[in-house]
Amino acid sequence: MRTTAISGPASGRYLVGFDLRRRPHLESDVLVVGGGVAGLCAALAAAERGSEVLLLVKSSLSESNTHYAQGGVAAVLGEGERESRDEVELHVQDTLQAGAGLCDEQVVRELLGGAAAAIELLRRHGCRFDHGADGHLALAREGGHSARRILHAHGDSTGAEVARSLASAVAAHPQITVVDHAFAIDLLSATPGGRVLGVLYHRREELVAALAGATVLATGGCGWVWRETSNPPVATGDGLAMAYRAGAELMDLEFMQFHPTTLYIAGGARLLITEAMRGEGAVLKDNAGERFMPRYHPAAELAPRDVVTRAIMAEIRASSFPHVWLDATHLGGPFLAERFPTIAQACMRFGIDIARQWIPVHPSAHYHCGGLRSDARGATSLPGLWSAGEVGCTGLHGANRLASNSILEGLVVGIRAGGDAAGKGGAPGRVRLSEARGEAASDSLDVPDLVRSLRALMWRQVGIERNAGDLAMASRSLAFWSSHQARGEFRTREGWELQNLLLVGSIIAAAALSRGHGIGTHTRTDEQGAPDLTHHVMQRAETP
Repeated sequence: MRTTAISGPASGRYLVGFDLRRRPHLESDVLVVGGGVAGLCAALAAAERGSEVLLLVKSSLSESNTHYAQGGVAAVLGEGERESRDEVELHVQDTLQAGAGLCDEQVVRELLGGAAAAIELLRRHGCRFDHGADGHLALAREGGHSARRILHAHGDSTGAEVARSLASAVAAHPQITVVDHAFAIDLLSATPGGRVLGVLYHRREELVAALAGATVLATGGCGWVWRETSNPPVATGDGLAMAYRAGAELMDLEFMQFHPTTLYIAGGARLLITEAMRGEGAVLKDNAGERFMPRYHPAAELAPRDVVTRAIMAEIRASSFPHVWLDATHLGGPFLAERFPTIAQACMRFGIDIARQWIPVHPSAHYHCGGLRSDARGATSLPGLWSAGEVGCTGLHGANRLASNSILEGLVVGIRAGGDAAGKGGAPGRVRLSEARGEAASDSLDVPDLVRSLRALMWRQVGIERNAGDLAMASRSLAFWSSHQARGEFRTREGWELQNLLLVGSIIAAAALSRGHGIGTHTRTDEQGAPDLTHHVMQRAETP
């Protein structure tokens, strides 16, 4: 895998001062941070290997990006749920094509080849996928896929069903202790770039150390960095920021995938309108009511997501209308109510009957293809630290994720990372770490207002279409906010999230500026030089 090293912005090692000799602490063999599909699988895998597992969850087990995933799980099981080598190869080729030349082919084959075992694990824990009248799994097709291979549950509530089944298994396991509403502030290590010994977290107005022989980071993505996003508010990039401050290598940060179709209602949440709806025949139309995708790609609405996103933005720019339309009316009310109940009900709350009316849609930040550089088993550049799920970057997605490969990656890498962590974890031993308390942050800072300004800036300057001038302006603004308004030591989750958002925005802007040629989800309107098929790796610059 070819890489180019980038020196990121300077940052302090820890967000808060502490002395572990005077802090309460918990110990376990394996520590897992994050309660989405990857974290739940890692916790179960480690526990089933005999480890005592501590699972820290930022909110609750029901609040994660996994819970909101509508589309499904891409997995080739073959006719009658028998795996077919030829069909797996098609899935591999579709993934490589979507990744625009930046996928790690060996990783792609290894992870997609683990689909059958991952689905079997879900079934063993009670996950109920939809079946057709013939008794076989009901399979959908999404953009970039050459065949129907998307497993779904309850129509368009796949993520919720996957999360439910895994969370139930975790809650029932005697060797897993779950601590909810625990905000992980920083990874603990004796030296920058040294072995990870656990995390420092905040819960109920108290700082606590969670120490372990092995730590799995499964904190999800960073979609909340952008104003327009399909992600819930918990997706503030905490894991990326923690790992960066600890000295981990981060890779391909410029590749944020913007989902083409989210519900666009002024004042309303940007509800994801799953790609599976287009897979069933829904079409995109401009403000004049004309279908436009066949002009942009032979696969029309089922082109890769980056292609559809750019096409929609071109239509919006040409028409000066704030969105385009998704027309599913020809699919019929009964079918839509059964296949897409979540979307139908959500739209009806805004007075939109999807069986009779077109859906207003607009692209939004959706999934981060970059993250902690790791191998196919989640091992990162830091000893004692694994990553799994969206926070990691294995090379599966390349420059653009193929639809519904994310839950599959979370399953496969989560299982493997948890198993490996169990094999190398154990009692953490005596840990004596401290950090001097810094200057207190200003009490007068309007944190929510600065977060809104940050997200608006990222959408304008580091959004779907990018250029050197905008990226440099974003970097300057983020650096100024970090060193002036958001400087000092906060004592609340909102303040730490602000600092994480500023740091993550900064390193993404720097990565985007360093890749002068557009590729995949990274669109440059001022392309410089030849296409770059190198993986850009970023590490923390030492504070002077």
